[in-house]
Amino acid sequence: MRCAKKLLVAAGTFALVAQPVAQAADYPPVPPPPYYQPPQPVYQPPPQPIYQTAPQPIYQPPPQVYVPPPPPPPPPPVVTAPPPILQQAVASDFGGWYLRGDIGVSAQKFVDFKHTQTNSTFHWPDDWKIEHTDLKDSVYFSLGVGYSFTSFFRMDVTGEYRQSTKGKVTGSYGENCDGGGICYDVYDFDHQASVLLINAYLDMGTWWCFTPFVGFGIGGAYHTFHAMTDYGFNSSGTTGFGLMSDKSHDWTFAWAIHAGVAYEVTKSLKIELAYRYLDLGSPETGVINCGAFGCAGTGPRAFYTLNELTANELRLGVRWMFDCCEAPLPPPPVYQPPPLMRRG
Repeated sequence: MRCAKKLLVAAGTFALVAQPVAQAADYPPVPPPPYYQPPQPVYQPPPQPIYQTAPQPIYQPPPQVYVPPPPPPPPPPVVTAPPPILQQAVASDFGGWYLRGDIGVSAQKFVDFKHTQTNSTFHWPDDWKIEHTDLKDSVYFSLGVGYSFTSFFRMDVTGEYRQSTKGKVTGSYGENCDGGGICYDVYDFDHQASVLLINAYLDMGTWWCFTPFVGFGIGGAYHTFHAMTDYGFNSSGTTGFGLMSDKSHDWTFAWAIHAGVAYEVTKSLKIELAYRYLDLGSPETGVINCGAFGCAGTGPRAFYTLNELTANELRLGVRWMFDCCEAPLPPPPVYQPPPLMRRG
């Protein structure tokens, strides 16, 4: 049985192989390709060994020990320059002396025109009174010299010449008036005065070159009257005439009050603008002793007093200081620092 099975298997295998051979015999043979080259084997290099480096040791820096830096060198000693030696300025020979000049306008007035008879045989009317007084404004200029004792106190002496001005007075009376009404006398005269004053001033500090000041002065006034006439007008229409034969002069006590401000143009030049109240006293005129029949008549001879002659004035002045040009101070010493020393 076993042999029979092996024969059947061999017969089947042969049949399977013989069938495609028979079929191939029915077709013509296929020639091989003309240049057939069998595939070349691909060269495979042998594997390279993997090189492994030995592990490197990790560098560990030594532990840091903090060492503080050395202290900085001490600073060089501070050398201060010695204070400069300032020499006291030497004033000029004039010290605090100054010159001054002023020009001003003056509004003058007097309050009464009192008469004094020189002919005792003539009866002056009991109802005589002054109706009107007038004295024109004047212009004056003055020169002076002064001394500044401190920056706050100074004094000077001034002399001034005042322009001659016209004066007029009108008086009236009714007693013994020719015609039985009111009679008038009109007096005309020229008045001129020269004034000498000693003044003291208080300067009240300086701000932005402006120095306000006040002052007071005392002295005297020399008055001159000339061309004095007396015209009488009676109610009856008649007139009378009298005059002073010559010029007359009189001295009176005078005083003044000052207030103003000075501006410092330079150290040596100051400009002043000031108000002044001036009292010229009560000067007396000469005697009106001449009339229509000469100067030896028996008429109402008399002289007159200008009571309380005063003036309100505005003036512009300059002061030239002699002590402005003091000796210059020496220049301050030049500071020379010590040489620097470096450590080796």
